[in-house]
Amino acid sequence: MNRKLAIFAALIAAFAFTVQAADAKSYRHGDKKKLLAVEIGVGAASTAAYFAIGGWNWDSWNYSNGLTRLGAWGVTTVGCAAVSPMVATAVLNRPLKYREAHILVASCVIPFVGGWLVNEAYNHHVLWAPDENVEPARHHRHHRRHHKM
Repeated sequence: MNRKLAIFAALIAAFAFTVQAADAKSYRHGDKKKLLAVEIGVGAASTAAYFAIGGWNWDSWNYSNGLTRLGAWGVTTVGCAAVSPMVATAVLNRPLKYREAHILVASCVIPFVGGWLVNEAYNHHVLWAPDENVEPARHHRHHRRHHKM
């Protein structure tokens, strides 16, 4: 019973981290919900693949397949990063924008937080993409005022 409760609490906490700040300029609201569904679906599938590689054991690890825990994490992370943009392209029925693809890949590397960090990097112009219109930073001239001492 405690195990089921812990898994349920972890799922609730994971969904709480998927809520991101509103960003009106990145993509349409309906597409955002679809991309979130792709993030969760492909992430859950890669998590299931990780535990399937380990023989579905939480405490011990089945080394009969030749992969360590780190190896299984690497394989499933790369698989998630490769598959999630493909699934999102099929779901949205259009090519992905750079921002969308980067958010999906980052969500595979650091679940829930990675996508948020990449989105904030785009919002603060740390990252930029050729398919987005980004206004250049405006530099204001400050006049020097000489004060007499």
